[in-house]
Amino acid sequence: MLVTEELSYRHSDSFGLSSIDLHIKQGEIVSLIGPNGSGKSTFLRLISRLITPGSGEVLLNGERLKRMKSQEVARNLAMLPQMQDHQLDVTVGELVEFGRHPHRTAYGKLSQEDQEIIDWAIEVTNLGAYKNRLLHSLSGGERQRAWIAMAIAQRPKILLLDEPTTYLDISHQLEVMELVAELNESYGMTIVMVLHDINQAASYSDRMIVLKDGRVRFDGIPQCVLCKDMFHSIFEIDAEIFMKNGKCFFTPSKLRKGECHESRGRKETAN
Repeated sequence: MLVTEELSYRHSDSFGLSSIDLHIKQGEIVSLIGPNGSGKSTFLRLISRLITPGSGEVLLNGERLKRMKSQEVARNLAMLPQMQDHQLDVTVGELVEFGRHPHRTAYGKLSQEDQEIIDWAIEVTNLGAYKNRLLHSLSGGERQRAWIAMAIAQRPKILLLDEPTTYLDISHQLEVMELVAELNESYGMTIVMVLHDINQAASYSDRMIVLKDGRVRFDGIPQCVLCKDMFHSIFEIDAEIFMKNGKCFFTPSKLRKGECHESRGRKETAN
């Protein structure tokens, strides 16, 4: 569904992405993890066409992304960046309406179908009671759900989320993650998201991709990616890994300086 071929990007002499080859399958929930500065958010921006790769290709449903019209891309793929303008003087309903722009007619009027989809997006995100509330009057978790509602009002096949739980308390984090799971399970959306909470990523993802220094180092199901070698080579920590109710979790402990040695190669597992 979404393929990158030798995708590379150079931001500076000290940072870039190098030869990323990935195949995101329809219906997957994929989490990108890795240290700060490893290229996770940059990868999302590349596959959403917010920035242009230095070389390589992004293919969406077999077509080269760079050759597709912006409206066509927006009908298939929605990107929610990490930072949004929470001070916008708009209501929740008005914000969600923005998500229908790629589908609007030449006259720019909302059709009955548009309104039905807006109402659906508000209902799915449990924002019915806040439809006429101003965005800046909401709590952090409510605002995040409002932005997700705007994104899914595009009715995308692929939803890209850059750190959707950042700055939220634990209850709102779980609320957002449960919403992501519902969008995938009930509506078939493919989800690709950047997460810092590795346990959350392992709990909610079908697949985890680990980046470091602009390269994919591990790629596979959570039970295989969460291993001592990954934590040593990527995060320079020791870790105890355990299973509970079929889910994989870890508890960390910091290694002494100099104990960690970079793992060579890339560990892959078939999905």
